[in-house]
Amino acid sequence: MISGTLLFVIASYFVMVWAFLWAKRRVFHIPVMVSVIVIDVFFPVYLVLTKDWYRRLIEQEEILSFMIWMHFILVLFLYALYFLQIQTARKLMRGDDVARAEHRNQGKGILIARGLVILSASLLIEPVDQVE
Repeated sequence: MISGTLLFVIASYFVMVWAFLWAKRRVFHIPVMVSVIVIDVFFPVYLVLTKDWYRRLIEQEEILSFMIWMHFILVLFLYALYFLQIQTARKLMRGDDVARAEHRNQGKGILIARGLVILSASLLIEPVDQVE
């Protein structure tokens, strides 16, 4: 069974893809992309407040797991891409059309990186004990 948290991030990913494809409709593109970035930046706060990380990472020693570190590195990479994307978006809003190709390529990178973050997160979901 898929968790509600995973459904939420998958749905937000598809909204992000939609906004990427409709980049010329700035009234739609800009608010959606900003919203998804804000959600992604604050998502770890939500997870820390709602999940038992101490038990999982320390008591079960998953902090030493390759998948945990891979996921963490992918998240940091995604945040770095977000930072660069915001910088080129500011250039575009100032009228620098030279940054358009760079902004689009960064957008493609973000879609790939975010997809990998979601995939790695889905592999780390702890199964819920099912009642028989």
